[in-house]
Amino acid sequence: MSDGKVCRLATRKSPLALRQAEIVSKLIRSTMNVDVELLPISTSGDQRLDWNLQDKGGKGLFTKELESALLAGEADLAVHSAKDLPTDSPEGLCLSCFLEREDVRDVLVLREGVVSPKVLASGSPRRVAQLKNRFPEANWIEMRGNVETRLKKIALYEEADGTILAAAGLRRLGIERYAGLIFEHLNVEEMVPAPGQAAIAVQTRLGEEHKFSGLGHPATEKAVGLERRVLEVMGGGCQVAVGAFSDSNYLRFFHQKTGFLKLDARNYSEEELTDELIGRIK
Repeated sequence: MSDGKVCRLATRKSPLALRQAEIVSKLIRSTMNVDVELLPISTSGDQRLDWNLQDKGGKGLFTKELESALLAGEADLAVHSAKDLPTDSPEGLCLSCFLEREDVRDVLVLREGVVSPKVLASGSPRRVAQLKNRFPEANWIEMRGNVETRLKKIALYEEADGTILAAAGLRRLGIERYAGLIFEHLNVEEMVPAPGQAAIAVQTRLGEEHKFSGLGHPATEKAVGLERRVLEVMGGGCQVAVGAFSDSNYLRFFHQKTGFLKLDARNYSEEELTDELIGRIK
């Protein structure tokens, strides 16, 4: 930390990212008795709203600049949405912990009065693949921007009939309803979440991870660790339609080749579970 009393926290500039940074800051202040200084950074993914995330690879576009600040010594930690993180950390960095995860579900957002949407907005292959059976006639487009911007594009500008958002993001922003829109929470077997969805990740320089490891939530860390391992063995990124959600009993999995799978995780190791999934894909 810069002087032993101030912790410099790198975060994206979006309202949701800043809210997540505030959650971590509050926890640091209450448990470590140090002050926190936010370092808001605009990432390439934030700046280039004209980019198609599938074409650009998605993963890393919202993290690279924060990681550069860590490596340069400008920040002591970086806060990320765990689902945005690549499965490998840059040399010299590591993940310190994952905070207790929020509501892991996805939310289908439709404009009021829309029953059979003609145009749905999502740049996530995972979400598109899982909702195609429900809305086989819908055309899918990518819609960029923060949560508020996307809601406005649906409700006011009618750029699409609906979209899909993470319940955790909506809750952290305090958005329970929005004029002109209907929110439907999708259960985790209808829409398997992204690996790490709803969890906040803390990243540090290698060798300093112990400073913030006490902020972590053991059950979340175990679950997200398995989900990220699944993503890694699937060669996943934003371009691959992979969903994985682990609780204390089951691993729920979605892949464009297998569809939905539910594996009993109670008596199997992480390696056994991932081997089983690899066998199903082949």
